[in-house]
Amino acid sequence: MQIGMVGLGRMGGNMARRLMRGGHEVVAYARTAKTVQEVAGTGAVGTVTLDDFVAKLKAPRVAWVMVPAGAATEQVVLDLARRMSPGDTLIDGGNSYFKDDVRRSRALRDKKINYLDVGTSGGVWGLERGYCLMIGGDRAVVERLDPIFRTLAPGMGTIPRTPGREQIDGTAERGYLYCGPSGAGHFVKMVHNGIEYGLMQAYAEGLDILKNANVKELPEELRYDFHIADITELWRRGSVVSSWLLDLTAQALVENPALSNYTGVVADSGEGRWTIMAAIEEAVPCDVLSASLYARFRSRQAHTFAERVLSAMRHKFGGHVEPPTGG
Repeated sequence: MQIGMVGLGRMGGNMARRLMRGGHEVVAYARTAKTVQEVAGTGAVGTVTLDDFVAKLKAPRVAWVMVPAGAATEQVVLDLARRMSPGDTLIDGGNSYFKDDVRRSRALRDKKINYLDVGTSGGVWGLERGYCLMIGGDRAVVERLDPIFRTLAPGMGTIPRTPGREQIDGTAERGYLYCGPSGAGHFVKMVHNGIEYGLMQAYAEGLDILKNANVKELPEELRYDFHIADITELWRRGSVVSSWLLDLTAQALVENPALSNYTGVVADSGEGRWTIMAAIEEAVPCDVLSASLYARFRSRQAHTFAERVLSAMRHKFGGHVEPPTGG
């Protein structure tokens, strides 16, 4: 299939490359000409303006927007909508707020332009590992674009099947899923990232406790000098707490056991806050997720080894660079 990709950063560029590897034709656009040239060098059709981008897409057009959530996404969606025609499809694959998806979908429906929201997880590793896709919008449109989602997703891979799944049809075990109408995809991704905050915080706090097990305030016979890199490696092997996040933490600790290359200033990208807001609206308690969000706020004032662990994980899975310290 042919698809346009707007935004060729850490994820958008690799998604374009994965689609081309899967046999799809990609029309690429970014504000920076050098970035477009790099992706065009791998086989994409490069464009330098949105007018050129839309002109090179065949009707019915499909354009995937992969730019930062918020004002940037809003502007690109508006700019594309002015240039697209009835029957075309806009896909927001960033981390937009699900309520914005509902609003945009309604506005584009009047123009008879389809709008899908696709929560996308995979970070900088997605080119090889694939992307977990959480999809919202019109089911018929999603089914028509199934070849795109199937190519981007990881597929079955080497993960054992969940017992009983043999009797269940669907795409979930291939790494992509239709979650419901407009906003549903980003709602699921929002909660996914809220859970991610909690998982990361649990690892970070646990490793901080291990690191401080030899402080002088403890009785000498109760002090332990643990090798944290070895412990994270140990836990990767058969432990119930093994995970990809732990894999990346172990990698960071091998590279620098003290994580001194990280200050521990930990940003939050929005989804954690939105998850807490949704929990409040639903009257659902989420003690761990809210505490993990507040820990990120605190990290901008005082930095512990736990915060350096969080920074290391964010850098490893998403290429996120720490924001400047506030003090």
